Amino acid sequence: MILYRSLLRELTLAASAVLAVLVAIMVTTQLVRVLGMAAGGRVAADGVGAVLGFTSLQLLPVVLSLTLFIAVLTCLGRAHRDSEMVVWAASGVSPLAWLLPVLGFALPVAVVTGALSLGLAPWASQKSDEFRRQLAARDESASVAAGVFRESRGGDRVFFVESLSREDGSVTNVFVHSVQHQRAGTMVASRGFLLTRENGDRFLVLENGRRYEGVPGSAEYRVMEFARYEVRIDTAQSRDAQRSVKSMPTTELLASPSAPHLAELTWRFGLPIMALVLALAAIPLSYVNPRMGRSFNIVFAVLLYMIYSNMLSIAQAWVAQGKVPAALGFWMVHAAMLVLTLGLFRWRAFGPRRRRLWRRRGSREAAQ
Repeated sequence: MILYRSLLRELTLAASAVLAVLVAIMVTTQLVRVLGMAAGGRVAADGVGAVLGFTSLQLLPVVLSLTLFIAVLTCLGRAHRDSEMVVWAASGVSPLAWLLPVLGFALPVAVVTGALSLGLAPWASQKSDEFRRQLAARDESASVAAGVFRESRGGDRVFFVESLSREDGSVTNVFVHSVQHQRAGTMVASRGFLLTRENGDRFLVLENGRRYEGVPGSAEYRVMEFARYEVRIDTAQSRDAQRSVKSMPTTELLASPSAPHLAELTWRFGLPIMALVLALAAIPLSYVNPRMGRSFNIVFAVLLYMIYSNMLSIAQAWVAQGKVPAALGFWMVHAAMLVLTLGLFRWRAFGPRRRRLWRRRGSREAAQ
């Protein structure tokens, strides 16, 4: 009981710290990616927070499985470095005795990972797709920002406004460059505002400006002054795009077991299993050999996690392509890692004793 309580308390503290660090890294990297999308016009500025939140929820099951692996590895590794394992071993505690406390901590985390992978992550993916479609269906006026050059969705128009009033929608010092019938046209105006007709058509009305029109590379240009100029704003139509497999609920995937659906189920059900197997593998991997340094087991553990995660992705792709049956694709990676974990346990539990026996036998044979 002392072993169980002490290790459980230390695992909880370590997992909390690791989770906070990994979530901060995940949010930061995703924020940079979403901001890049917003700068390129693929995401509206007011939708950055929502897209970031949905994307983070999709990655949370992977973060939890990695948190569990790192927490067990660091806690047991610290016990090896501080010679606590020597004390426990002298008290009759074998490496297999650490299975019970580690499983007691890992099982609830794996259950939460499974719930997130099977329920929350698909919901977040579905909401993210719906939100992006809603943003794409808005007209170009919704993406106007003061002091920023914006390109239209068709790529045939670039516009810039110096200042923008959100109250009445008026803008000042407007610049619009467009290409129509292979002729470039540039308009500048001192003021503009949005106008909606009775039939629902929207226009950008420019006042007191000029239009420069001509063919690039030619000296023939026309300059026109206008008191009022209306530019129609095309509203993007909301398309009923097909849902991605990642955004489909788990119950719907189970109801129609096609190859892509079974491949997605392989990944969703594989995440909690991977979390458990990695937690067990962290017990023998936490052993620190003073002759090899402290970083050797960390490097091997990171390599093992990368191989496990990539092999699970490869198995998912093979199932989706029909190269392997769904049952084989689901179990082959986990079975291989479980066999490797059992081999590591055997090496930790019986390896040193065998080497000592072989040394004693060799010494007796040499003495004879």
